[in-house]
Amino acid sequence: MSLPKLWSFHHILMLSAFTSAANGYYYYRWSQCIYSSSDLSDMVFLDGYYFNKNLYLQFNSTVGKFVGFTKVGVRDAENFNKDQAFLQYLRAEVDTFCKHNALQYDTTIHDKAVAPKVKLSLVRKGDSRHPSLLMCSAYDFYPEKITVSWLRNGKVVTSDVTSTEKMPNGDWYYQIHTELEYIPKAGEKISCMVDHAGFQKPMIYDWNPPLPEFEWNTPLLFTVGVAGLMLGIITAAAGLIYYKST
Repeated sequence: MSLPKLWSFHHILMLSAFTSAANGYYYYRWSQCIYSSSDLSDMVFLDGYYFNKNLYLQFNSTVGKFVGFTKVGVRDAENFNKDQAFLQYLRAEVDTFCKHNALQYDTTIHDKAVAPKVKLSLVRKGDSRHPSLLMCSAYDFYPEKITVSWLRNGKVVTSDVTSTEKMPNGDWYYQIHTELEYIPKAGEKISCMVDHAGFQKPMIYDWNPPLPEFEWNTPLLFTVGVAGLMLGIITAAAGLIYYKST
């Protein structure tokens, strides 16, 4: 079952009986279109009236009339429900405003998918006794639904995995980060698999560990030094023999 979707708009008015805005009274009207089905058959139009954040009057397209929630709201509902032309106008908002804008939204925004940018990075380097920590990050994707999994030699890893929640960037896009802690083993393959509507199929990203740095140690330096010395002696001897022969 898909989550309800919402279209809404506000009309806000401040009525102040004092010179200070902090002591004012706030009245606003909040119109909402709520639906979850792809064919918009369950579309509901709500038109609510609020005073100081308290809902006191609301029109519900399912009910087809105004309902009051306070003494003032009940009185206003009785008056509004006498105006059949106004009620007919609000009932029609399900089609003229809600469904019209929802179709535009679904075709231009909601049904569009932007594939994530995926990056694998080494957070902590390990060895045969200490675990490594890898991070798989997915950036700038839409819609929000995404699955990020770790694979070890082609099999899904379920332990030693931590993930963040899907986080909105504030620009319609999302990001998510997941980490894998593991002990490196020679010859194994570690991968990050990302499944998103922006891909035709789940994408697999293999981790390619950096090449180990060349370590200079004392025995190696001694061997290189001896080899260099021998090469120098041979070169000098060859030069001396050539000099004597001439």
